[in-house]
Amino acid sequence: MSYRNKPFLLSGAFAIISLTPSLASATNGYFAHGYGARSKAMAGASTAFSQDAIAAAVNPAGLAYVGNRLDIEAELFAPFREYRVSGTPAFSQQSFDLGPGTQESESNFFPIGTLGWSHKLDDQQTIGLTLYGNGGMNTDWRQVNNASPYCGGQPGVFCAGRAGIDMAQAFLVGTYARSFDHGRYSVGISPIFAAQTFKARGIGSFAPFSSDPNHLSDKGRDYSFGAGFRIGGQAELIPGLRLGASYKSRIYMSDFERYAGLFAQQGGFDIPDSFNVGLSWDVNREITTNFDIEHIRYSEIKSVGNTLQPLTPGSLGNGLGPGFGWNDMTIYKFGGQWKQNDQWTWRGGFSYGQQPIEGSEVLFNILAPGVQEWHLTGGFSHALSKQDDLSFAFMYSPQKTITGANPLSPGQSIDLSMTQFSLQFAWSRRF
Repeated sequence: MSYRNKPFLLSGAFAIISLTPSLASATNGYFAHGYGARSKAMAGASTAFSQDAIAAAVNPAGLAYVGNRLDIEAELFAPFREYRVSGTPAFSQQSFDLGPGTQESESNFFPIGTLGWSHKLDDQQTIGLTLYGNGGMNTDWRQVNNASPYCGGQPGVFCAGRAGIDMAQAFLVGTYARSFDHGRYSVGISPIFAAQTFKARGIGSFAPFSSDPNHLSDKGRDYSFGAGFRIGGQAELIPGLRLGASYKSRIYMSDFERYAGLFAQQGGFDIPDSFNVGLSWDVNREITTNFDIEHIRYSEIKSVGNTLQPLTPGSLGNGLGPGFGWNDMTIYKFGGQWKQNDQWTWRGGFSYGQQPIEGSEVLFNILAPGVQEWHLTGGFSHALSKQDDLSFAFMYSPQKTITGANPLSPGQSIDLSMTQFSLQFAWSRRF
């Protein structure tokens, strides 16, 4: 597929998914902590408790219970990222020293859109369409001074000017769900069509380590397309107690050809598979509690999971080339909902998942500091009429810092830190 045609094919999806070309750093690695305002207000605990047409992004079986509806949502996401370098640089031609001090990424506010639609074919069958996005690994580091002899007087984090990477993923999901036994059980399946975009700059100084230095850095925006699927089920175990589970396959993507000298397997960047399981309990008519576990297999994607070391001449971009060294993530989510009356519903939750980056991998992850662990959430829905309501979700992820040695200048220490906020608004109409 030619570069001339790719932007036109992608533009429709990204025009809906995001108001800007970037979705910024997400919250569990580069997966969002939830999808849809109702789910996000409960820290993403929604595998067994579906409330809107965006539920198919977590468990397609849940679409069987949401009725005919349209959900349109907008989020303002704010990740604040920084790194700090301390210690004694080696000041030799063989070392890759970083400039000491603290630097902050200069891109911090990102609007994101989400859309969900569902339609009941009959009492048992429902179809739907969901559009949503993942971001991750978006950074913008200014041209800092770097006195390393390796830099030859050139400014920038990595001696090649202003540095950073910008990545976004858009998903178009069609869903078929069917319920059984008077709604006690349901199953669903969703084919997933994915598009992603990527660009990198300011890392050209790694050219001696690249198998294709001409496709390493500052090559503009590239595009990638692929497909996968998600399947899921829900079951009412006893009245008021529901079990849900879903599996999202690995999404096999076309290569980032312009960055074949950066990502392992000559530009490969598939989207990892993931598992969700959850319980939902109606404590009484007003209160529902939810507990979810999500597991994301980042380590299966070589460009993400391969470690940086050994970084040898010609290794970047080859079949077993270095990556960001991310581990798998397992996230535990707890959320609750209180239906005060017919007009007001209140939600809250928290989640925890050990961040995926080892201290030994901090150097490359200056570009992608996905280090968040805790998420604290809240929100509400307010009925405007029998058909329309507005929902709101808030997320705060407190600062998390990881520390490690600069593997190319062992006398230096690197701290990666991030804090996140999110505000999400939703308008919903039932038909």
